[in-house]
Amino acid sequence: MEGALSAKDKEFILKKAIHPEGMSKPFGVWTTAFAVDASRLLFISGLTARGPDGKVVGVGSMEEQTRQVCENLRKSVDAAGASLGDIVWVQVFTTDVSKFAEIHAVRRQYFPSEPPASTMVEVPRLVDKDCLIEINAIAALPKLPGSAT
Repeated sequence: MEGALSAKDKEFILKKAIHPEGMSKPFGVWTTAFAVDASRLLFISGLTARGPDGKVVGVGSMEEQTRQVCENLRKSVDAAGASLGDIVWVQVFTTDVSKFAEIHAVRRQYFPSEPPASTMVEVPRLVDKDCLIEINAIAALPKLPGSAT
């Protein structure tokens, strides 16, 4: 990573997207890597498409479930004083990776620029038989919750 950062970048900012030379450009909604100030990280557990009542939203619809998961991600980072733009990494578990385009169409709405580094994995089943997608994340917080800095 040292060689990838310019002298200006070494005046370290909270997060910096890393686009390595000699690699293909990401073809989905993700960034290859992020360098972060590791003193302020938020770890978000795997979130599914559960609404405020605890019921699965959008049963049978990957698009609706992805939207609900992204809304749950938004609520999680908001509660910590951050935004979706502060998310630097997501891990996506889906029961149908052939729905990649549908998932990324929704993610593009939530992460329009410098989307987080990402991994997507197909699994046979999630915690609830009606869940089609689960996403966990790491965000680089602009400040620690409840602190001035």
